Amino acid sequence: MLNYIKGTIDEATPAYAVIDCGGVGYLLEITLNTYSAIKDLKEVKLLVHEVIREDTHQLIGFFSEAEREMYRLLLSVNGVGAATARVMLSSLSVDELKQAIVDQDARRVQKVKGIGSKTAGRILLELRDKVDANALYQSADANKSTPYGNKNSEEALSALVMLGFPKPASEKVLIKVSDTNPGASVEELIKLALAHGI
Repeated sequence: MLNYIKGTIDEATPAYAVIDCGGVGYLLEITLNTYSAIKDLKEVKLLVHEVIREDTHQLIGFFSEAEREMYRLLLSVNGVGAATARVMLSSLSVDELKQAIVDQDARRVQKVKGIGSKTAGRILLELRDKVDANALYQSADANKSTPYGNKNSEEALSALVMLGFPKPASEKVLIKVSDTNPGASVEELIKLALAHGI
């Protein structure tokens, strides 16, 4: 079992990163929060969660142990799969999600695309006793804006499509959020699009 992969970033997008480790390129699916933390780095160490099934072998990469722990906690909730957990950790930081669980704030959890009232209720109920209100982790400080341009919008669209959202709907929402947030970075555009509902 892989615990982490350390190497040179060959490619990084808001949906995945390719890490060159000893001449082998490992493709790891990542969250938006991890992308924010690694996008300007050359060398990186990503913690790994492996998903091994009969038809697939996925590597999910995380910049922080706090995020990997939260991802695994989300997977322990009935009805929350790998894709949903990734979208949740792309829409909310670890601290925001923990705070929502501590506060039992169903409305905040339901703002995440694909999370209905039943799933939100299960997440809050099942994780209530597993999240320590006095030990909220600090997420990676990576929400610094970059100048907005077509490239940011295109990258955001590409990432949303890779996350499984339909391209036409994603384009429509991105046009709206880009117009109202002209200085938004790629990750900010994605978060805004997810908050708007695609």
